[in-house]
Amino acid sequence: MIRLFIFAIVTLALGWGFSWLADRPGLIAITWQDQLIETSIMVAATALVALIGAVMFVWWLIQTIWTSPHSVRRFFRARKRDRGYQALSTGLIAAGAGNALLARKMTARARGLLRADQEPLIHLLEAQTALIEGRHEEAREKFERMADDPETRELGLRGLYMEARRLGANEAARQYAEAAVENAPYLPWAAEATLEYRSQSARWEEAIRLLDQQKVANVIERKRADRLKAVLLTARATERLEGDPKGAKDDANAALKLAKDLVPAGIIAAKAYLREDNLRKAANVLEGLWKHQPHPDVGMLYLRARPGDSAADRMLRAERLEKLKPNNPESLLIMAQAALDKQDFKLAREKAQAALRMDPREGIYLLLADIEDAETGDQGRIRHWMAQAVRAPRDQAWVADGFVSDHWLPVSPVTGRLDAFEWKRPFGQLEGPVEEGTVAAETAIANLPPVIAQSSTGEQAPEPEPSTVSSAIKPAPQKPVKLEVIQPSAASPAHSKPSTPPVEEIKAPDPFNGRPPDDPGVKDETTSTSSATRLRLF
Repeated sequence: MIRLFIFAIVTLALGWGFSWLADRPGLIAITWQDQLIETSIMVAATALVALIGAVMFVWWLIQTIWTSPHSVRRFFRARKRDRGYQALSTGLIAAGAGNALLARKMTARARGLLRADQEPLIHLLEAQTALIEGRHEEAREKFERMADDPETRELGLRGLYMEARRLGANEAARQYAEAAVENAPYLPWAAEATLEYRSQSARWEEAIRLLDQQKVANVIERKRADRLKAVLLTARATERLEGDPKGAKDDANAALKLAKDLVPAGIIAAKAYLREDNLRKAANVLEGLWKHQPHPDVGMLYLRARPGDSAADRMLRAERLEKLKPNNPESLLIMAQAALDKQDFKLAREKAQAALRMDPREGIYLLLADIEDAETGDQGRIRHWMAQAVRAPRDQAWVADGFVSDHWLPVSPVTGRLDAFEWKRPFGQLEGPVEEGTVAAETAIANLPPVIAQSSTGEQAPEPEPSTVSSAIKPAPQKPVKLEVIQPSAASPAHSKPSTPPVEEIKAPDPFNGRPPDDPGVKDETTSTSSATRLRLF
């Protein structure tokens, strides 16, 4: 473009010059060796320009002839180089595709056409060919030589890092990654690996500093960087909570600003405020976190934030949480737990069953069993809820790479990945069938056995319900039947028939009725009947 512009400027200048001379005619006389030469200015100017052009052409022709041997050599050298780069490109593609035969062939061709000291990619091709052929020792030697060369240091360190990871040499992999970060902190793989290693060794200060460098260099996107920094700040706050509550509070609040839904950060901040006896700020933190993500740990800390509170006080706080997040299973569960502590069994059962209809899971069934145990003590109803809990889906927990933890951790203990734990339902924990959905919850509530009342003799008896004899004879699942022993009259001999109309002797239904023999609602038939007695159902 610049040359074209210069050519246009020169052409315009020549045209303007000839035009200027044409407007001012004149003669030029030259006397040379008694010869007088006269010509016009235009002819003289044209001859001068033509002479300059001829001289330039002759000079170019002489230069071309003089440098032709070098030009020929350069032509063949360029052709050889192009063939070498073509072989190198084909070899890299073959190595990436796993074609060891073609990769080895192209390696030999590229080395014959190119000089390895001038083209470092030949070392990479040789190392990749050795890897796909299983010659790992040779590949590591290639990578080590590349790591010693400043031009290929980063490539060699990455190859050594990958080989160390393959062999399980985590310490060597960490050293290679940190060496790469020192020379090039903008490398994503090295920065990410170093960040994970520093997090695994609880070097939170160095990890946060490295993350800030990545953020400035735009190696990691801003949203992801904020999330990881919040996790690192939360991890540091967890360690500082016991010895430095103020520092833990600052770290947790900074983490909450970066990730408002990070539950562990909010819990640490609230605990730090509670250590300072600042109940109001702790409640504000927990309430704000509850609005973003209702979590059982947040609810329990909110309810028991102040030791010594009565069950009625905890009930008021549970109502506050339910107002903040209505129609939510966690809010209903918190209400049910607070009502159980207050001995308000009716409200506890209503809230628990409402949560069960929204999210049937193991913990809700167990809570219903606790309510039943505290209110009635009926073993049949308790076992009913326990049986449902066995078949129900598991409660949510902190899960990372298949590992289930009862508390949050910043790093996965399986892979070492940062921010790996998620609050979700674990899979693969049950071997038997799992019943899910609201239909299972409605069925469990509908099939709940009736309460077994205590009789005056201390034995459990069913609550009286009006029914006909035919309906009583018809067996119903999980419905106890009372048996009464009718002794023969003293005035009549045992062998005589009674004066009253005979009652048809019927076979008693299964007394266990789906319950184990040690159930208090089961009556031992062998001790209550004899050969001279008859059975009547009421």
